[in-house]
Amino acid sequence: MASVLIALGGNVGDVRATFKKAIAHICGMAQAALIARSSDYTTPPWGDEDQDPFINACIEIETSLDPHALLFVLQKVEQKFGRARTKARRWGPRTLDLDMIAYDDVSLRKPDLTLPHPRLFERAFVLVPLAEIAPDRVISGIRVRDGLAGVSTQGIERLPDTG
Repeated sequence: MASVLIALGGNVGDVRATFKKAIAHICGMAQAALIARSSDYTTPPWGDEDQDPFINACIEIETSLDPHALLFVLQKVEQKFGRARTKARRWGPRTLDLDMIAYDDVSLRKPDLTLPHPRLFERAFVLVPLAEIAPDRVISGIRVRDGLAGVSTQGIERLPDTG
């Protein structure tokens, strides 16, 4: 079984409800066990800043699927919740964005998948929830909590639990 870290994001519709359903779909379709789930955080938009704030979270799952099979599952789940990657503007508004951050210690450079995620340590909106569930995980030689210490977390706020 592989330990996989996945970032979730969205800023269209009821994002928190989408996360809950999407996580169930990921676990079901990937025959995965949910090991950890971060809180939800409201975060300023990144890249294309002319849009609503995002909600971001991270999960850790265990799955026997290989990275490409899991990527296929993640893209199917995104589509189920209205995400059309081919039509979407880069870093634009979206119902659901699922990014594989790390798959065990696998290092992979393919046109459709790079592991670990190449921009992880530039993105506080991923590092904040990731540090909540895996602060001591080492990715690309950097401990998550140390990577978080190197970025600004301005504008990122933990949302209250939904109960």
